[in-house]
Amino acid sequence: MRIGIDLGGTKVEVIALSNEGQELFRHRVNTPRDDYQATVQAIVDLVLMAEEKTAQTGSVGVGIPGTISPYSQRVKNANSTWLNGQPLDKDLAQALKREVRIANDANCLAVSEAVDGAGAGKPLVFAVIIGTGSGAGVAINGESRIGGNGNAGEWGHNPLPWMDADELRYREEVPCYCGLQGCIETFVSGTGFATDYQRLSGVARKGAEIITLLEQQDPVAELAMSRYEMRLAKSLAQVVNLLDPDVIVLGGGMSNVDRLYQTVPTLMKKWVFGGECETPVLKAVHGDSSGVRGAAWLWPLQA
Repeated sequence: MRIGIDLGGTKVEVIALSNEGQELFRHRVNTPRDDYQATVQAIVDLVLMAEEKTAQTGSVGVGIPGTISPYSQRVKNANSTWLNGQPLDKDLAQALKREVRIANDANCLAVSEAVDGAGAGKPLVFAVIIGTGSGAGVAINGESRIGGNGNAGEWGHNPLPWMDADELRYREEVPCYCGLQGCIETFVSGTGFATDYQRLSGVARKGAEIITLLEQQDPVAELAMSRYEMRLAKSLAQVVNLLDPDVIVLGGGMSNVDRLYQTVPTLMKKWVFGGECETPVLKAVHGDSSGVRGAAWLWPLQA
C-alpha cells in the first residue's frame, strides 16, 4: 500500500491507499507547531499507526508547505518556518528505516487531481492551494514537476500582477513572511481575504464568518469578495500566459466558495494575452484529501 502524509500548519494527516486508490485508513492530529523534533515524531507515529491498523507496510510520501532544496538537501520556503533548514526526508528515512519521498503540498494536490481527480487524463495540470497560505503545483502526465531549483509552481511568491492604487497600498501594509512585498499569497490566500475584509470594515473576522455575511448579502463582504475574485483572476491569467495549462484546479478553504467557478474564468479573459481563454477552473474532486492522497501517489504503481 501507499502511505501519504499531509503536513500542514494546523494538522498532520495520514492516509493509506491500496494500489487501486481505495482508502484503507485515515487519521489526523494537531501539528506540533514550532517544534521540529515533535513534528518528525508525529509523522512517524502516524505512519506506524496506519501500518498497525491495516496490518500492512507501505511506501511513504509526505507533502509539506515548502520544498527540499536540491543544493542543501534541507527544507526551504516553508511557511511552517520551524521546518526550514532541516533535513526532513533524511530524518524521517532514518526513523522509519525506508526511503521517504517529499514534495510541496501543492504539487501533491496537482498529482492527486491529475491521477484521479478534476484533472484526470489532462497532460498539464496546474493546481492552486488557497487556504491559510497560497501556493501552486504542476503535474505533467500525472507526475510532479519540481524543477532544478525545487521551485516549480511557486506561484504564490510572484508579485500580484497589474496592481491598482489600493493594491499598491496593500503591498506596503501587508508584507509577506518570505521577506518581500506584494506576493500573490498575501492577496489570494484565505488569510489575505480576511485581511482585506478587515481593511475595508475595521472588523477582524475569520474567512468562514465573512462567507456567511456574503450569503446574507452584506455589502462589505461582497466588496471584499469581488476584489478577491479579480485578484485571483489576474494571478491565474498570468499562469495561462506562461504555461497555458489544460486545467486549473483549486484546493484549500477558499476553493469551497462555489461562485469562484462562475466569476473567475470570465474575469481571467481580460488579463489573458489576446483576450481569449476557455481554460477550465475546477474544484478539487478530493477536497481536503487531495494533498494527502497526492503524497501517497508520489510513489508510482510499480513502487
